[in-house]
Amino acid sequence: MRVVIVVHEGFQLLDMAGPADVFATASLFRRDAYQVEVAAPSAGAVKAHGGITTMAEHALDSLDGEIDTLLVTGGLSVPRVRHDEVLIKGLVRLAGKATRIASVCNGSLLLAQAGLLDGKRATTHWLAARELAERHPAVRVDADPIYIKEGNIWTSAGVTAGIDLALALVAEDHGHEVARDVARGLVVYLHRPGGQSQFSTPMEIQAPTREPLRDLLAYIDSHPAQDLSVPALANRAGMSERHFSRVFTEQSGLSPGRYVERSRAEAARRLLEATDHSQDTVARLTGLGAPETLYRVFRRHWRISPGDYRRRFRSNEG
Repeated sequence: MRVVIVVHEGFQLLDMAGPADVFATASLFRRDAYQVEVAAPSAGAVKAHGGITTMAEHALDSLDGEIDTLLVTGGLSVPRVRHDEVLIKGLVRLAGKATRIASVCNGSLLLAQAGLLDGKRATTHWLAARELAERHPAVRVDADPIYIKEGNIWTSAGVTAGIDLALALVAEDHGHEVARDVARGLVVYLHRPGGQSQFSTPMEIQAPTREPLRDLLAYIDSHPAQDLSVPALANRAGMSERHFSRVFTEQSGLSPGRYVERSRAEAARRLLEATDHSQDTVARLTGLGAPETLYRVFRRHWRISPGDYRRRFRSNEG
């Protein structure tokens, strides 16, 4: 099967190398299962972010023949190269020759720039999700999945998620057992637990314009175990409950209850990373009350259990 990986100046090296190694390893189990080629706006040396240079065998406008998988890399250079007409027109042309189209990380922004994601559900690196949604409102952005298949188009989350994506493509092409053997050989998960939101930084919200609400958010974040019900918060803000709920939602973009839950979840996440506290203690200190509530909140926000989260992100200094 012919795989063409599209690179560009400043691309993320792992976006290319990770999937390429998956396909190469699959060819050890299924002889010559994949033929991987590298293309760029111009053939020749292409420098990745970090300074390592790779060789693009083909210029985009010189590629002929059918392509089984067209895979587009991302990187810090995407905001610049998405204005490269040769790159975008090349993607449009090659997409017409490809049975399957995929992107790694914020390479999805290049697919979107080429109009290939319009009307489709797609994911990207969690840091680029807002930009993808704002620049391309016709795309239905879901920032949490490690990868998404929508028809013949696959998009993946950030950087190492390209390996997850490539394993899923191998499974589709050659079956679960081959993909499992490849994952074992590369010492990676065949199916990574949870979504990419478990790796993201704490929640971003709109900055309230009114002083009382800015102070109130700071109070909520620093006192998770206190009474943070709507009546208590409205009283602290000097507003009626109804007026408080409306103003809070308008100013922060979240309802009071939603904000409090997410703030407490973030507090629990920090304790799981930095302390040896039991889950019962973490739940109590963060106002979540019981381990069962802690579990439900983690599953709802990060699709992973508190125990699994701690095993992945626990600080050795706690």
